[in-house]
Amino acid sequence: MSRIVIVGANHAGTAAANAILDNYPQHQVTIFDQNSNISFLGCGMALWIGGQISKPDGLFYQTKEQFEAKGATVHMQTTVESIDYPKHMVHAVSDGGTRIDQPYDKLILATGSEPIIPPVPGMDLQNVQHVKLYQDARAVVDKLHDPSIRRVVVMGAGYIGVELAEAFKRNGREVTLVDMAPTCLAGNFDPEFCALMERNLADHGITLAFGERVLRLEGEGGKVASVVTDRGSHEADMVCVCVGFRPNTQMFRHVGFDMLPNGALLVDHHQETSKKGVYAAGDCSNTFNNALGGNPAYIALATNAVRSGIVAGHNAAGTPLESIGVQGSSGICIFDLKMVQTGLTRVKAEAAGHEVRVSDFKQVQKATFIEEPNPEVKIRVVYDAHSRVVLGAQMASTYDMSAGIHMFSLAIQEGITIDRLALLDVFFLPHFNQPYNYYTMAAYNAVLGK
Repeated sequence: MSRIVIVGANHAGTAAANAILDNYPQHQVTIFDQNSNISFLGCGMALWIGGQISKPDGLFYQTKEQFEAKGATVHMQTTVESIDYPKHMVHAVSDGGTRIDQPYDKLILATGSEPIIPPVPGMDLQNVQHVKLYQDARAVVDKLHDPSIRRVVVMGAGYIGVELAEAFKRNGREVTLVDMAPTCLAGNFDPEFCALMERNLADHGITLAFGERVLRLEGEGGKVASVVTDRGSHEADMVCVCVGFRPNTQMFRHVGFDMLPNGALLVDHHQETSKKGVYAAGDCSNTFNNALGGNPAYIALATNAVRSGIVAGHNAAGTPLESIGVQGSSGICIFDLKMVQTGLTRVKAEAAGHEVRVSDFKQVQKATFIEEPNPEVKIRVVYDAHSRVVLGAQMASTYDMSAGIHMFSLAIQEGITIDRLALLDVFFLPHFNQPYNYYTMAAYNAVLGK
């Protein structure tokens, strides 16, 4: 029997705990988390804020009681204050002041990430909201019952900012979306795709303030009243700050861990850190980006957290299991416009030193004789000009074509060339697709040099 301690019980910690509890009942598992809840699916909070789901209950998939029923000891609302690595001892204190000294044989760190707070004046004003935890989303939902909150400014036009802009608009608010970048979703899509989302947001009445740097927040009576940028001012009754996340690893600095420059714990393919017997998983650690040669990278996604948690759990329990790396696959759906991507954009591929080629193609989803709505799908495949290896892919449509991006994710993982996709065996049925569809047409055009 081993004593396995897990610090952090959101996606990575939950996955690690379940991997151990479900497969290795001989081990003693102890879990620490400073929150009052487990496994909150933050990706669903915009749906709750926007009224697309009526309550948050379904945004949790694990409970303290479920862990305890499997035999774990769970300390919620308990802060880990320090860890004595040579003595294999975790020192924690509960919210009631009870001190806990927990020995371990193996340790899994799953402390996640924390929101980046821009260093601008006014962040302490009332109704300046951050969105990460359930409590954050709950506070926003509760405040939106106040009819005086009419104008909402969202700072940050990445995935979360765009999703929240839609949510506040669905909630009946006047919404302004601010970002320093010249467009939205710039970290995930090429400009041609970002333009589709820009138009979609504007068409739904969201004011876009891109290319603007926030200088300060101004208030009246202690409440936020406006967001001042280098190009003007935007009135606001609420400001939602979502400019990014960073690893929550402050307590692990300067104690001997190897780290990425941003503070993420550096792990190997078994999720083991530079300290033997200490594993890390989820947003507090690196992944291995197959689109960048399998090198360590920081890609904070719940899907990556779950997979890394599974790997960490099995290895801590004694079964060797290796991560195969990731491609950073992700997607977004805003006012029915669906955009998905995997791997590198053209911009990122060029920045990584590739001589890049792209193959773009547009085609309606189903056979043209189908007498029902038949949306167009736009696709881009990014590949290296010399090796012709697929580096990335992006797709956009009002049709749910999202499953197709997984094929390109696998192609990147396995180092497949775009030429191999041109004559790929893809089934045809008019109800679903076209005889020679956009996956293969994009690749075929690349073969022909178009």
